Amino acid sequence: MRTSIRRSQRLMALAAVAALTTGLLAGCAKDSDDGSSHDSDGGGNGSGKGRITLTIGTFGVFGYKQAGLYDEYMKLHPDINIKENVTTRTDVYWPKVLTRLQAGSGTDDIEAIEIGNITEAVQTQADKFLDLGKEVDKSQWLDWKNAQATTKDGKLIGLGTDTGPMAICYRKDLFQQAGLPTDRTRLAQMWKGDWSKYVDVGKQYMKKAPRGTKFVDSAASVYMAAVGGASERYYDKDGNVVWDRSAGVKKAWDAAMTAATSDMSAKLKQFDPTWDQGFANGSFASIACPAWMIGYIEQKSGDSGKGKWDVAAAPAASNWGGSFLGVPTATKHQKEAVALAKWLTAPEQQAKVFAKQASFPSTPSVYPSLKPQPDTTAYFSGAPITQIFSDSAKTIPAQPLGPKDKPIDTAISDIGILQVEQKGKSPAQGWDAAAKEIKDVLGQ
Repeated sequence: MRTSIRRSQRLMALAAVAALTTGLLAGCAKDSDDGSSHDSDGGGNGSGKGRITLTIGTFGVFGYKQAGLYDEYMKLHPDINIKENVTTRTDVYWPKVLTRLQAGSGTDDIEAIEIGNITEAVQTQADKFLDLGKEVDKSQWLDWKNAQATTKDGKLIGLGTDTGPMAICYRKDLFQQAGLPTDRTRLAQMWKGDWSKYVDVGKQYMKKAPRGTKFVDSAASVYMAAVGGASERYYDKDGNVVWDRSAGVKKAWDAAMTAATSDMSAKLKQFDPTWDQGFANGSFASIACPAWMIGYIEQKSGDSGKGKWDVAAAPAASNWGGSFLGVPTATKHQKEAVALAKWLTAPEQQAKVFAKQASFPSTPSVYPSLKPQPDTTAYFSGAPITQIFSDSAKTIPAQPLGPKDKPIDTAISDIGILQVEQKGKSPAQGWDAAAKEIKDVLGQ
């Protein structure tokens, strides 16, 4: 979700995404307490005197529980109990984490960090996290993944979980009813090279759309997927803010606006309950689909979607989502938390999460052997999921990230695009609304 896309993502999935996204279960983390971890006996220290409870803060569907990793770890370590605190949305989750980090208390023992927030964490919160580079063999992870979580003085504040290479997930039954091809290779050729071509296929779909359905879940998913493949979006390589003059942002916005203004979008806000219902009800026929979205679709569409979904290559390589696990210095159980974070992000465990829900690893040593669960393969009509996402991952452009990437993403997707989709504003008015929010975020 992490795949979350989390995500990512985004789009930017993408999203996913989204995130990638990821993506993403309900239940805000510890709204009713101070957020600190507790020993189940009030005084456990991992030395046989009691059982330690380690808390891990996540957003969306990270897959650790679903893949049985918590149970496996607790079986290997009888003195450890694991509690996962899940928040639905990253834009709710991360401000809470920042508040607790700055207070020096109330954090989980392990905190997940989404890719859109990692630069902010590196640049402004590094002293609140342990240096995990001293605890691991960093060569296990993709170099660019490590670089995203590394400070200028070489401190590694997060261990990479998933990444968010992009595909298109689509409902074969709805495509067929609309008179479109259902073969994944043919569809990939139809929209290959540009997200505007994907939108063009949406126009064809809407000519004979099955009653009550739309081509895509939201214009925001189109935006996140497209911007996730731009070589530059909100910041340039020197750290300058360029969101308002970025060619990648403009191209992604234009594709999203075409979707928003041509009746092909279901106009759903991603990760809201109505979006979840859209999967279950079959109210949209396709979605920009970062690797972490596979598990989310399978979960939210349920048994009725089995064999109806398929996966095709995206118009262009894109990354949406991907996350990290960091250990706050405030945890009372530093040694135990570091050990758990290392274990959860090790190649073997990343492969298990992929097998369960196709969250794509950031540890390349497992790529040749990745295999999704047979049930997942069957759910998505036998699509070669591993190959599709591997091919995308190999050609994703490196993007400069900045400390406010995530808030800028949110302003454009949740304010600007929704102004157009749900409130009937013009694209110019939607852009102006997003720009106002972004300027407030940036303090301009």
